[in-house]
Amino acid sequence: MKTPHDLSTRSLADAWADLKAHADAGIPLQADAYRLAFADPEFLLRRETRGIRFQLEMLKPDLEQQAQGVSNTIVVFGSARFVSDEEAQRRLAAARAIGDAKALARAERDARNAQYYEQARRFGRLVAEHSARLSHAERLYICTGGGPGIMEAANRGAHEAGALNVGLNIALPHEQSGNRYISPSLCFKFHYFALRKMHFMMRAKALVAFPGGFGTLDELFEILTLVQTGKSEPVPVVLFGSSFWQRLINFDLLVEEGLISPEDTGLFSFVDTPEDAWEAIQSFYRLEDGPAP
Repeated sequence: MKTPHDLSTRSLADAWADLKAHADAGIPLQADAYRLAFADPEFLLRRETRGIRFQLEMLKPDLEQQAQGVSNTIVVFGSARFVSDEEAQRRLAAARAIGDAKALARAERDARNAQYYEQARRFGRLVAEHSARLSHAERLYICTGGGPGIMEAANRGAHEAGALNVGLNIALPHEQSGNRYISPSLCFKFHYFALRKMHFMMRAKALVAFPGGFGTLDELFEILTLVQTGKSEPVPVVLFGSSFWQRLINFDLLVEEGLISPEDTGLFSFVDTPEDAWEAIQSFYRLEDGPAP
């Protein structure tokens, strides 16, 4: 007779069926020494098994992207707070209707910054359309942090061109989820920022940084540091929105004070249009549009 603790007859399917049944019924899992280790959430979430979780977050996105032929990506960073022009105009109309000065100021700022959303969207589409004419091995896929704002815009542009695109989302307290334009089979969720950052760089052939906050700056400077120190192969780092970046960071001051070398300013370039961003990447790799595959 088969019993709940009969290890000789329990299959992998049985283990997952047990977990699903508990979840569907809202029954909390009880400690069970006989539960298969990989099907024991309490065990996998212990502090001592953190290394195993690292490995899993490393392997799952890597194997899935390999299986779908995603070898080369262009990573797009930028603020999660920017909205599309359509949404910005809706907010502006609503703020004008209620006559709230603070709401109107926020809506006007949203409308002003919507240009970046639309430019990121255009860039994503541009990369997808050009890459579609390259061989499969040479194609470049848009990859983002998977959230809203600039990330959504770049994924959206690639999606509208019919291209696969990648989202590397992060679990946050406010329950951020992947945006709807990421290819479902390439939408990954991470717990660890470090593993997520590693995946950004594993396939990245270029980085395009749109205006953003702490997260964008963190990711940008980590990549610049990796390239500067030789821990990563040189890749084009494109700062989109020259006036924003030059106002935000005084790179000349860093050179003047001897904090970086003059040649370090060659690690990145400034652009103001999606076409110039793509041209900078093409020029770096001497890419030419090939025939349709």
